[in-house]
Amino acid sequence: MAITKFLKLVEIQTKAASMIPLLFGTIYAVYRFHVFEPWHFVLMLVSLLSFDMTTTAINNYYDYKKAARKHGYGYEKHNAIVKYNMSPAAVLALIILMFVIAVTAGVILFLQTGWLLLLLGGLSFAVGILYSFGPIPISRMPLGEIFSGLFMGFVIIFVSAYVHAGDRLASLTLEGGTVTLQVHLLETLLVFLISIPAILGIANIMLANNICDMEEDIENKRYTLPVYIGKGPALILFKLLYYAAYVDVIVLAILGVHPLILLLVFLTVVPVSKNIKTFTAQPTKQFTFGLSVQNFLLTNAARIVALGIAVIFTF
Repeated sequence: MAITKFLKLVEIQTKAASMIPLLFGTIYAVYRFHVFEPWHFVLMLVSLLSFDMTTTAINNYYDYKKAARKHGYGYEKHNAIVKYNMSPAAVLALIILMFVIAVTAGVILFLQTGWLLLLLGGLSFAVGILYSFGPIPISRMPLGEIFSGLFMGFVIIFVSAYVHAGDRLASLTLEGGTVTLQVHLLETLLVFLISIPAILGIANIMLANNICDMEEDIENKRYTLPVYIGKGPALILFKLLYYAAYVDVIVLAILGVHPLILLLVFLTVVPVSKNIKTFTAQPTKQFTFGLSVQNFLLTNAARIVALGIAVIFTF
């Protein structure tokens, strides 16, 4: 399979939605706990990227199989299987291979960390598969934004911090048939609070995708959030989620969780606002959907850079 076809099948441009939370959780662990485990980072990177690509490929494969029509609404361009006339059998084999790689790296990481990683990793894998597969996939319900935001935002950031910090965040032990879960409530709450911009940004990528696909989704019986609430309210929600992320940064700075340098994130307000205006004026998969990914990168990459600078000054 040509690399161009593969990258289109897994929609490589959307992988920032999982890589950015991984980087942020890692840099947060270094800033908060002064610890970094390079081998754990590599294993999580391989597992996370492989599984993210797997779920995207499953989604495209499932769309191809379930689509009521395979032409119109730009379907011939944004579904790689149709665009490149790919063999469904070859796509399925690739999905299995990527899934095996993701599971293998995840199991090795579990053996080096603990049972909590197995629990959270298994739950994330289950949600990722159910997102695109099953009698009623999550992506075909008005819950896609919530699940994608929470799992790709909060859970990835939490796990990417946990693989370095370990029981300073939480632990799960199994002894003599007794399971003991210990959670550092304050630290876990702080991780959730710092995850809010990522949660909202990822939810907005999904929301933008569903807004662009509304007509196609209605015909193919995909009852996403914009289909339920309408395009107008969906576009309003799209705007509000971005600004709520900036409010979260202010709150965290006031609480002293984030260093003040993170207020530099507000420099991204101008380009983000411009992208919001452009998208809401013409929400299309071909021309403006990428702006939601760009906004996510702008707001969250800025936080990673600022936190990275703070880390340098603390050592």
